Amino acid sequence: QVKPQFESQANRNCGVFTAIVYKTQVVAGTIYFIKVQVSDAEYVHLKVFQSLPQENQGPSLVSFQTGKTRDDPLTYF
Repeated sequence: QVKPQFESQANRNCGVFTAIVYKTQVVAGTIYFIKVQVSDAEYVHLKVFQSLPQENQGPSLVSFQTGKTRDDPLTYF
């Protein structure tokens, strides 16, 4: 659901966009830290906020880190 937001903010198109692993942090909603494969050897880490259900809003991309590999640990940022 956040692929178009990432592509717009990173100014690129991704043929591959596969979530590999994620962590969550519960706040007034949920923050997801997601490792996503965007090409054969390139990965990005996404920070996505999902508000509470009663707010009726979709997930939003808060920030991202590029230049990651499959072996880079997924950390809070």
